[in-house]
Amino acid sequence: MYTAILIAHLVIAVTLIGLVLLQHGKGADAGAAFGSGASATVFGARGSTSFLSKITALFAAGFFCTSLVLAMLAGSYRQPHSVVDRGAEQSEPPAPQQERPSPAQTTSEALPGPAPDTTPAPPPPPNSP
Repeated sequence: MYTAILIAHLVIAVTLIGLVLLQHGKGADAGAAFGSGASATVFGARGSTSFLSKITALFAAGFFCTSLVLAMLAGSYRQPHSVVDRGAEQSEPPAPQQERPSPAQTTSEALPGPAPDTTPAPPPPPNSP
């Protein structure tokens, strides 16, 4: 499903790029407005929409829809991206749940007690005659 929508999305994108490049832009008539033509506005009068612009709008709507569907599918499609991650998920058994200690236990364990004496004992005094 995801792959089919992705392929359709790519086909729509390439077709949309081609349709936009085929169309005659508004800026191409700017030279006519500055003396060489009889245009009433700077960029020329815009007549009814052509067949290419209608098809372009249709493909743009399709591109928008496939983009939204792909975004929703990508959000719910959660698999490990690495072979190492996949191996770790398959080989590790689930860890047993440990009981959480009470706050009284954690504070008594967190308070340090007296440190054990690890200094060596002084040597005995020498025997005097």
